[in-house]
Amino acid sequence: MNKFIAKFFYVTKGKHQSLLIMSCLFIISSFLEMVGVGLIGPFAAMVTQPDFIENSNWLQSLYVNFSFDSQQQFIFYFGILTIIAFYLKAALTFVTQKSVAEFAHSLKGDLAYKLMKSYIAAPYTLHLTKNSANLIQNVITSTDRFCIGLVLSLLTAISNAVVILALVILLVWTNATASIGISIVLLVAVAVLNPLKTKLTNWGKNGYDASTEMIRILNHSLGGLKETRIIGCEPYFERQMSDAAWKYSKNMGWAAGYANLPRYIVEAVIISFLIIFAFLFVTFNQENSQNISSIFGIFAIASIRLLPATGNTISCINVIRYNSHSLDLLFAELQEVEKLKGQKDYADFQNHQDQHQIKKISFQDKIVVKNLIYKYPSTDTNALDNISLTIDKGQSIGLIGKSGSGKTTLVDVLMGLLLAQDGDITVDGVSIYSNIRAWQNLIGYVPQSIFLIDDTLERNIAFGVPDNQIDHQRLQEAVAAAQLSEVVARLPMGLNTIVGERGVLLSGGQRQRVGIARALYHEKEILVFDEATAALDNETENLITDATKALSGSKTIIIIAHRLSTIEHCDRIYRLEQGNVLQFGSYQDVVIGGI
Repeated sequence: MNKFIAKFFYVTKGKHQSLLIMSCLFIISSFLEMVGVGLIGPFAAMVTQPDFIENSNWLQSLYVNFSFDSQQQFIFYFGILTIIAFYLKAALTFVTQKSVAEFAHSLKGDLAYKLMKSYIAAPYTLHLTKNSANLIQNVITSTDRFCIGLVLSLLTAISNAVVILALVILLVWTNATASIGISIVLLVAVAVLNPLKTKLTNWGKNGYDASTEMIRILNHSLGGLKETRIIGCEPYFERQMSDAAWKYSKNMGWAAGYANLPRYIVEAVIISFLIIFAFLFVTFNQENSQNISSIFGIFAIASIRLLPATGNTISCINVIRYNSHSLDLLFAELQEVEKLKGQKDYADFQNHQDQHQIKKISFQDKIVVKNLIYKYPSTDTNALDNISLTIDKGQSIGLIGKSGSGKTTLVDVLMGLLLAQDGDITVDGVSIYSNIRAWQNLIGYVPQSIFLIDDTLERNIAFGVPDNQIDHQRLQEAVAAAQLSEVVARLPMGLNTIVGERGVLLSGGQRQRVGIARALYHEKEILVFDEATAALDNETENLITDATKALSGSKTIIIIAHRLSTIEHCDRIYRLEQGNVLQFGSYQDVVIGGI
């Protein structure tokens, strides 16, 4: 329990004041509940037997102190007081439940935003080791199960528990014997049902794991739909989805079905006890009929409220147990985020918000890479081993080498995505690690597979820029420089044409040119092409190569080459092997001379 509370307060950090306010509302509304129910019994007794006023010390005291003229007048005002108490209770209960719902859903939004922001800002190495399905599941499903499933149920259970406590106090004050009897019966019922809590927790975890697996299977099958269709492996993914869906539905069904079982049992037990107690009480207290009316008036109204409150509390506790895995998961994720915040690359990424306030790095002369060493986490071999090179402003360089030679790793380190364990990268004598975000603002990246959103061509080129801030003249210039003008002219709605998910409505060459246009629109001084033409036909490759040639001199260009013909125009070529620069020089020296 202590661990649960500690984790809960850690995950809800920043919301504790709201929790305190709601706790106060719970207490006040429960007090009004107790007062309202407590007034019903005496009122019922007075209506049936007005002389009951004289037999009750506290009613007689009120009657005398407020100088009522008649019993009828006293009963009338007592009824008005009862009505006011119930209306106040109803209004406050509504405000309380509304606050609980708003709190839970607000917390869901805050946690989803916090996780998404943290994942975007996290070091690139995190995304090399985590499946995107797990991250999506954390942001969408885990926050939902925690906030709506656990937090909402917990606050509802606390609210009902305070009401139950208030009513139990009232019942003990009314008749201690009956109240103690109900308590004993309830404790026995809860003890009998206690083993169910472990099963609910396990069902919740298994259902969550199955849900994550379903997202992963969908990503794999729909993400590679062409390959899936051509190879004919639809049955493979269908079987996987069938197994995961069966596991999900089985665990969710059991959890939902058994969650309400304790509620029904407890309600039946309480009603049975009250009927038996009523029979015994009437049998042995026939001479005190007025007292019977008052006691059972209170017990009857209290039971109407107590039964659903008790049943609802038990159901909420079971829902909490079912969703407790989400608390453990979010606690672990947020702790990991806190650890990542101490890393240099995370802290720099956190400064994305206002690009205009970021101090710019001046690039007028050259980039110097000196004695660069990088090793991936959990590996023993250096991916980059003491690499040094120089890139002059406006120069085009090509990186060649076998797969695994370190080309992409070098580019990722150059772009600040990976932090070198040793060595430095300087721009005009200033280390990029003094302000990685400012350094990245100089870089445009064109990978082999361009990421395009399911939106207009205009928004894909001006990626990340709000519509009202798009510079249309600069947009047209970027389109022309990337040799996209003819493509745009042929599209039905020009730049406002929707390109489809991942740009499915464009050809491979057109997507690559959109990537170039994107880099140019954002006025990047350094362009990085990561095997950008590797999957293209010769004609399209020539178009992309022509576009990069046209930028030579005005932009500093780094090209990872798959096809050597794409780097003929480069000023300098670097051949990498096993994380080292094996050879560098002109195309003639390195490529032609190395054949």
